Amino acid sequence: MTTVLAIETSCDETAVAIVNNRQVCGSIIASQIPVHQQYGGVVPEVASRAHLETINDAIAQAMDQAQLGWDKIDGIAATCAPGLVGALLVGLTAAKTLAILHNKPFLGVHHLEGHIYATYLSEPTLDPPFLSLLVSGGHTSLIYVKECGRYESLGETRDDAAGEAFDKVARLLKLGYPGGPVIDKLAQTGNPQAFALPEGKVSLPGGGYHPYDGSFSGLKTAVLRLVQQLEKDGDPLPIEDISASFQATVAKALTKRAIACALDYGLDTIAVGGGVAANSGLRQHLQAAATANNLRVLFPPLKFCTDNAAMIACAAADHLSRGHISPLTLGVESRLSLSQVMKLYQ
Repeated sequence: MTTVLAIETSCDETAVAIVNNRQVCGSIIASQIPVHQQYGGVVPEVASRAHLETINDAIAQAMDQAQLGWDKIDGIAATCAPGLVGALLVGLTAAKTLAILHNKPFLGVHHLEGHIYATYLSEPTLDPPFLSLLVSGGHTSLIYVKECGRYESLGETRDDAAGEAFDKVARLLKLGYPGGPVIDKLAQTGNPQAFALPEGKVSLPGGGYHPYDGSFSGLKTAVLRLVQQLEKDGDPLPIEDISASFQATVAKALTKRAIACALDYGLDTIAVGGGVAANSGLRQHLQAAATANNLRVLFPPLKFCTDNAAMIACAAADHLSRGHISPLTLGVESRLSLSQVMKLYQ
């Protein structure tokens, strides 16, 4: 049974967690959303400074919550890529310091691998192979999970990530930041069929469309033109109907590609991760389609959909149990493909 303390500071959450294999012993998440709301998005320098101010208290609170001493911790981990470089450095430096101080193995963890492992926290029987649908503010991908550290990207968005599209549409509708939760709430009372919006197909050179890749920039532009036309006509904006139509379009597009990909590759389980995994529209559409196709779809608990350290600790515990350890010379990277995960370990 491997117990790991992990730190996650890739963007705008300062998170620390302690996980024993797939059991969460303690989890602290200090969100910076109130700090960044005034700017309408995450400001990297502001995020880094906020991590510095919060990290020590978060570590102390996680240790207190877990009621464990350092002698019970088998390894120290931190997200090292991808993410905001300054923000990542705060967590990585803290983790390395703890590893040296307490003479523990150190592990650098890929942020997206963490999102894959988020579902493991509530599904003790989940094991590869399966299909992972990662949908967040920075990433939208279909990943073939073969085993710990072995991943193959089968599809992705060619431009905006799903969460990014939610934020941009929310800005168009003057709903504030972050856009996902508020659009989801408004969509509950709107008509998802009020407006026909494009799902963002990606054309292939020889004709037809890519079965798994998608695009959200055209959808975002379609909402912009819709808003401009309604304002030009002097009509009040039906915010609820626009939100419902937009959300349903995103959910349908993601569902179609995920189901097709799982069936084509003979995978009977789809595990969803990332902040957009909390979206009620996506959960409803994907669950219904999976049931109709005799597939199993798994969502993490809502608290583990957005960035958190428990998912990082869970991934690190699996790597550590296999003898994977990172060198203390490991740095941070703003971009790193999931296919390169094993380069983080000796």
